[in-house]
Amino acid sequence: MHKFLHCTLLSSAHCWHTALVTASPALLPNLDLLDATGLKALILSQHEQLVSHRNEIEHLKLLIAKLRRMQFGRKSEKLERQIEQLELKLEELETAKAAPGSGLLATPSAQGSTRVKPTRQPLPEHLPREVKTYSPADEVCACGGRLRPLGEDVSEVLEYVPARFKVMRYVRPKLSCASCERIVQAPAPSRPIERGLAGPGLLAHVLVAKYADHQPLYRQAEMYAREGVELERSTLADWVGGCSGLLEPLVQALHRHVMSASKLHADDTPVPVLAPGNGKTKLGRLWTYVRDDRPAGDRTAPAVWFAYSPDRRGEHPRQHLRKFSGILQADAYAGFHHLYEGGQIQEAACWAHVRRKFYDLQVAHASPLAAEALKRIAELYAIESEIRGRPPDERLQVRTSRARRLLDSLHLWLQSTLAVVSRKSEIGAAIRYALGRWRALLRYSEDGHIEIDNNAAERALRVVALGRKNYLFAGSDSGGERAAAIYSLIGTAKLNGLDPEAYLREVLQRIADHPINRIEELLPWNLLPQPATAAPSS
Repeated sequence: MHKFLHCTLLSSAHCWHTALVTASPALLPNLDLLDATGLKALILSQHEQLVSHRNEIEHLKLLIAKLRRMQFGRKSEKLERQIEQLELKLEELETAKAAPGSGLLATPSAQGSTRVKPTRQPLPEHLPREVKTYSPADEVCACGGRLRPLGEDVSEVLEYVPARFKVMRYVRPKLSCASCERIVQAPAPSRPIERGLAGPGLLAHVLVAKYADHQPLYRQAEMYAREGVELERSTLADWVGGCSGLLEPLVQALHRHVMSASKLHADDTPVPVLAPGNGKTKLGRLWTYVRDDRPAGDRTAPAVWFAYSPDRRGEHPRQHLRKFSGILQADAYAGFHHLYEGGQIQEAACWAHVRRKFYDLQVAHASPLAAEALKRIAELYAIESEIRGRPPDERLQVRTSRARRLLDSLHLWLQSTLAVVSRKSEIGAAIRYALGRWRALLRYSEDGHIEIDNNAAERALRVVALGRKNYLFAGSDSGGERAAAIYSLIGTAKLNGLDPEAYLREVLQRIADHPINRIEELLPWNLLPQPATAAPSS
């Protein structure tokens, strides 16, 4: 089904792109040779083409949105490539539509009736303003009278000023005593990397560019060279390694904060890593554990901790969660199952995973049974959207009075439907998945602290999925561990509504002189004021 969607959409988009590019004004008929009837027919034809072109763009946008909702399930890498290609085709269509001389002929009235202009948002107030005043050249009117102020028209244009390097020169005068000849000098300011060339702002920029903006170091070196600053890739790598070691105590403090929660979201994703010795790649694993109780009205700071492992064996989450006790919300990965055996950790399943299985069937086969399951699950999510951000006791009360009835009805429907469908059918497999995890799927309805799904963990992994497209994730297992540490800090800064680069710049400016026994003071919610407390959407 994915291949069919991919081929169909690309073929359609390619045809429109070709028509736009090849339909130059030279190929249009000579308007002087057309009579009124022929000219009217030509205008109507071009009008229909414009309308069809607009519909094609809207159709592509809709399909891209649908694919994006599926991209974090199975076959996510293939879907990412398809979406990326469709985005490029859509970009070409929209660019061709806006370009002068595209070959599409339309009257002003026709254009006005088919083209919907996007709503222009006001430019952000926090941006600095540079005012340029354009006054008339003369202060005297052509009649000889003197011009006086009548008002003014003001318009704003968003401009971009490229980032720039600067050199910080630290000067420390030496003073000597006229009596005893003692020499006095201020101590040299500490640097994040001892005797390092880079300041905290540049180090933060390199880290965020690599791990948040997905720019590998060799590309960064090329970009800096264009600005006249030659920085070897190996130099940038040394800076990343040095920062990783410097930030390790802070990551450990973050880990302690996450594991002290009573409820966690967990997930994992494969990452390509260079295998030692043979120059080939292997699949490592990046695990994420998210503490975020804002949807239940808790104001405790949200945080995410990442961990890297060279494989997906169940011993890794067991090691990660050895000190954790409470609710673990995760997918059906078998490696998590042994965690629930001792009773220290309780399982809460994810309704988004259940929904995704029925959604795939609905898209692929327009299954009426899948559509019914989706409708019933949507009713559960509608309740959650109403109570998001409320205290746990209120959430539990609403779920008990409204959601439990829907859950009981859904359970009966799944059982009765399973009895009449083929055991080998895809719809049967989707139903068995839900029924097989039913006890864990009900847990959210029994505890107002628990979420209906595991989307918090999936959101945390999106930055990894995006970066994975651009370059090899890591050159070694140790590189994977470094990446996990930086992802933890960047992800937590974002969860608290902070700019990751500004946060890391402040941390790197302070951490070299900061007492290790007070390292928690440098966590995002302690370092910068007013962390975000709004509940995230599912």
